[in-house]
Amino acid sequence: MIRVLLADDQTLVRAAFAMLVETAPDMEVVGQAATGREAVDLARAERADVVLMDIRMPGLDGIEATRLIAADEDLAGVKVLVLTTYDTDEHIVDALRAGASGFLVKDTRPADLLDAIRTIAAGEALLSPGPTARLIERFLRSPSAPATGGPECLSDREREVLTLVTRGLNNTEIAEVLGLSPLTAKTHVSRIMGKLGARDRAQLVIVGYESGLVVPGSI
Repeated sequence: MIRVLLADDQTLVRAAFAMLVETAPDMEVVGQAATGREAVDLARAERADVVLMDIRMPGLDGIEATRLIAADEDLAGVKVLVLTTYDTDEHIVDALRAGASGFLVKDTRPADLLDAIRTIAAGEALLSPGPTARLIERFLRSPSAPATGGPECLSDREREVLTLVTRGLNNTEIAEVLGLSPLTAKTHVSRIMGKLGARDRAQLVIVGYESGLVVPGSI
């Protein structure tokens, strides 16, 4: 059973998401939060598998709440799926950097939202390469974007794998492109995450763009 925590400052939105999640036989709602602080506290209390996190909330917003959850070693198994009104929200990249495993717009079809929860709970990132590329391109052009070093610690093969991850390929697709077995591709991804200190594939995408392995707008 996938344990889901809902974080949104709008009561009706939380109620709608709760009704949807409860229709899935493999999910249950374990808590509802109206603020980022409540989301962090409930994540610690309930040990949810997935937090549906709104970005814009009063007080502690969804980005800082995500950062606190991702930084807490006791909450290593808690995944955050960011929900936003528009896929051009400039704060989505900040949320991914903070540790979110992916994002969806709020008008996503109900079945797609449930599938997204399952994807995040299984440990995969949920990224749409097109919108993600546009968001990161805007972020990297911003004068407030922090400078980061390239993945110099990676081998040539690992850099190839990171490039393909950044382009949105899954392990099976990476294996086909590079002539590897899916298990070997998965092993490469895990090692890259370990070397770069990345929480999941979403953060690998950020590294891939920031390091210049993939140029925003090229996919």
